[in-house]
Amino acid sequence: MVAPTDDLILQMRGITKDFPGVRALDDVTFQVQRGEVMALVGENGAGKSTLMKILSGVYPQYQGEIALDGDVRRFAGTREAEAAGVAIIHQELNLIPGLSVAENIFLGREPTRRLPGIVDWRTMRAEARKLLSRLDLSLDPRTLIRDCSIGQQQMVEIAKALSLNARIIVMDEPTSALTEHEIEQLFTIIRQLHGHGVTVVYISHKIDEIFAIADRVTVLRDGATVGTKPVGEVDHNAVVAMMVGRELTQMYPTRAAEPGRVLLEVEGWSVEDPVKRGAHLVRDISFVVRAGEIVGLAGLMGSGRSELVESLFGAPKGRVTGEAKIDGKPLDTRAPSRTIRQGLALVTEDRKRTGLVLGMSVGKNISMASLRELCRMGVINFRAERQLVEKQISGLRLKTPSVQTIINNLSGGNQQKAVVAKWLATEPRVLIVDEPTRGIDVGAKAEIYRIMNDLTAAGIGILMVSSELPEILGMSDRVLVLHEGRLAGDLARAQATQEKVMFLATGGR
Repeated sequence: MVAPTDDLILQMRGITKDFPGVRALDDVTFQVQRGEVMALVGENGAGKSTLMKILSGVYPQYQGEIALDGDVRRFAGTREAEAAGVAIIHQELNLIPGLSVAENIFLGREPTRRLPGIVDWRTMRAEARKLLSRLDLSLDPRTLIRDCSIGQQQMVEIAKALSLNARIIVMDEPTSALTEHEIEQLFTIIRQLHGHGVTVVYISHKIDEIFAIADRVTVLRDGATVGTKPVGEVDHNAVVAMMVGRELTQMYPTRAAEPGRVLLEVEGWSVEDPVKRGAHLVRDISFVVRAGEIVGLAGLMGSGRSELVESLFGAPKGRVTGEAKIDGKPLDTRAPSRTIRQGLALVTEDRKRTGLVLGMSVGKNISMASLRELCRMGVINFRAERQLVEKQISGLRLKTPSVQTIINNLSGGNQQKAVVAKWLATEPRVLIVDEPTRGIDVGAKAEIYRIMNDLTAAGIGILMVSSELPEILGMSDRVLVLHEGRLAGDLARAQATQEKVMFLATGGR
């Protein structure tokens, strides 16, 4: 029995966790008061997710001590943690697409009738409807998860946690794929949970969210506890300095490159909707990207940003019309292999689904797009491959025990760095980056911004898609704004303000 202090619901003391070749946590202390919203922040690889996986029973083997309400506990699995009132909502949502909302909420705990094994569907759907109502979510419990938006799926995960009568809910990067409206809805729910005495541990790389929702913030760095502060006693810069061990006085580096000749020219570009006959995902878009220039591509979700860049890369969702040129020559968009050879590269927005092969090593993932240059008569030059990989790892400061480490074992931010490294290794003339810093901490963001600046200084043109307006405004020489698949505006850097971009993105004229 550990004596409760200041009504602490959770005490984690001396937590140490080792993986092969790396110590993920080193004597970490983490304490949370009952009913508060505690933010947990740190750079990628700092140990945030590992600490919460220990708390929730995912990693039962560790050194140290966990106490809930003063009682020392060691969970052998997630079921034990859930029974004790601890629920975790992972960054990668843990839902089954082919099952309904109600089935996902009560998976493994389905209410039954008198006969064992016979599901009481009416009761299950009624209980699911009550939980969804608490979240102000008008969603039919019979709806399949695959037919729900990411925001709705996030709410279903919260409903599942509520169904467990959780006293502590851990949210790991809950807003990474949400719209602004969905984020506000989530914050409202967190405040409601706070009002009902539920404790929330909130993990996020978005520092502004910490100040909007949290009571206190705990910072981890390199697997160790840096400190805990009330949010009213720190500012954005102070939190960042605790995270990275230094002040990031200029998040967005000065843009020194002067735009030169046209590298990418797009004229009358349209992409048909493969589902809705006669409809278009992208319609009649024209623009250019010059050497040494970063062109930001802004717009709300569903505006056609990703569909535009994917079609230019040779992976369209529907039939394409229009004309595109790179270095004055027609761009062959029949397949990504052809566009890559012409000097185009695309960092996709979903690293796990389209950016990486999760079962392969870090080195193989980085080199896979460059094998054509690394092979002689069908045989890979392994020495050249290793040099290429090590150069990219060093340049991006990618944290990995070795080039042979399976990439699925890296943190999300380091996985994202590996995707960027893969495409930089192809030495593209035009680099398209779709959400390049999604899931990356502030220190790594600054590094990627620096790399983008270095690329433009070397004469590369960059087309950058981002949902973060400060990123668009801070990095772009020009901003293209899409609305419902059409180009709503082409703004010079001096013209681009947050208000102007949002006005165009929402259909203003």
